[in-house]
Amino acid sequence: MRTNSEIKSFFDDCNVISVYTRENAIDDGVLVDVSEMAKEAGFKIPVAMTSTLWNDCVAWSDEDSKKQKTHQDQDGRLWDVLYMAILAAKGAGSNRQVPVRVYRIKRDGQSQQATMMTFKSHIGSGDQGEAVITLMLMNED
Repeated sequence: MRTNSEIKSFFDDCNVISVYTRENAIDDGVLVDVSEMAKEAGFKIPVAMTSTLWNDCVAWSDEDSKKQKTHQDQDGRLWDVLYMAILAAKGAGSNRQVPVRVYRIKRDGQSQQATMMTFKSHIGSGDQGEAVITLMLMNED
């Protein structure tokens, strides 16, 4: 069994090739920072969601409302996602990852009825080791 100092010594000799941070992911658009509205919903730590979840459950334009003949509001859709996520988080206990269910109208140019979809909420470490939450599709890491 190696000691912590032996392990640290081994990795001190390694050169880091690349680091992709949460901040990089937000800057690149891979993650969408929704922390501001998340605070209003009751979250106490930063929250981001993957761009794929954003496009599935939140993104909505006036053009979408015209095409689908149903009015939706992007801020309202975000609120629904965050509200359901905070409810799931409150019931999560010590689980670091929980499923979240939300009804949303698919942004496919024709749907008018809301259907349920499930995504996940994961609490983990941010760039400085702080607690952060990431909302993502079930098949995403």
